[in-house]
Amino acid sequence: MGLRMRKSIKIAKGVRLNLGKTGASLSFGTRGLRHTIHSSGRRTSSIGIPGTGLSYVTTTSGKRKYNSQAYSKRQQIQQQKQQKNMNEIDQNKLAVEEYNNLIEIIKGIHRECDEYVDWNYIYSLKEPFNPQGIGPKESKAIKELEDYRPSLSEKIIKSKAEKRKSELKEKVELAREEDKRDYEEWKRLHELSGRILKGDVDAYLQVIEEMNPLDDLLDFGSDFEFGIDNPSAMEVEFTVKSSTVVPTYSLSLTKTGKLSRKELTKTAYYDLVQDYVCSCSIRIARDIFALLPLDTVVVHAVDNVVNTQTGHEEEITILSVVFKRDVLEGLNFELIDPSDALSNFRYNMRFLKTGGFKPVERITDY
Repeated sequence: MGLRMRKSIKIAKGVRLNLGKTGASLSFGTRGLRHTIHSSGRRTSSIGIPGTGLSYVTTTSGKRKYNSQAYSKRQQIQQQKQQKNMNEIDQNKLAVEEYNNLIEIIKGIHRECDEYVDWNYIYSLKEPFNPQGIGPKESKAIKELEDYRPSLSEKIIKSKAEKRKSELKEKVELAREEDKRDYEEWKRLHELSGRILKGDVDAYLQVIEEMNPLDDLLDFGSDFEFGIDNPSAMEVEFTVKSSTVVPTYSLSLTKTGKLSRKELTKTAYYDLVQDYVCSCSIRIARDIFALLPLDTVVVHAVDNVVNTQTGHEEEITILSVVFKRDVLEGLNFELIDPSDALSNFRYNMRFLKTGGFKPVERITDY
């Protein structure tokens, strides 16, 4: 369907866009200046920059850090599935646990959220050192070279002393290059934060592409398109793909430990689909508000449904909701029902308990 916006990008599973035209790309997920920027959830080790309160970090894992117990349980289940020699009853128990965990996750996706990025603070950080002078790493390496005194064995075997001195000189050169790279990373993030604060929509889309928010929802098979016309509001089109995400059945154990699979009633299935769609919509808005200084996020959920007149699947808009930052941030996400919570916002949704979602018009006047 696509967004009719002046600027937009689409992110699908396995697809990474390169917005090279916006300038130098900042590698948030690898070596770089991150400070409060941790939306990818990567575990990092930090190297502080004296006098700035800022840290350089290196990535040790690409896994997102989750806060909710459901996601923690999911990881435990995946580890248990790797165990060998499980008997049939234990395998069946694990299958039921995995099913129940999936239901808990798709009804509670809104409980997760990326960390808030303070662009004003990032922009205010001073340069780590004068690029015309000597950087901290080079300075440390120079001192190590100047303080070098040959050991007794090195005095006797002069070639060893020459080798050691050569190594220390090489270390100075490497440190100089590291300082240069570190400074360039600070400069790029400083420039990007300045563009963000000025309302540069290209910078907004660059951050979306680099930080890859909602990346875990891609694992459910969902796609996203982010569109923007002005720096105060962003539209996000969310491809639900409910037929591949939401199960149509329930799993339970019999008294003898056998698996019992039953098809859900229409009411139970569509209720689950509604919670999934609404929960995702709230989560999308939360992540975008955390990442960018927007006032409004408009989420359009689309899905493929069968047209009973033609017998073919058609992509339709099933939900359109306008999220306002101040209202959304006032909700208690641990206790809300995602479907009921939409009553706090302006939205279009036609939902039948035994028929599911029906097509609606998108909200465009926000």
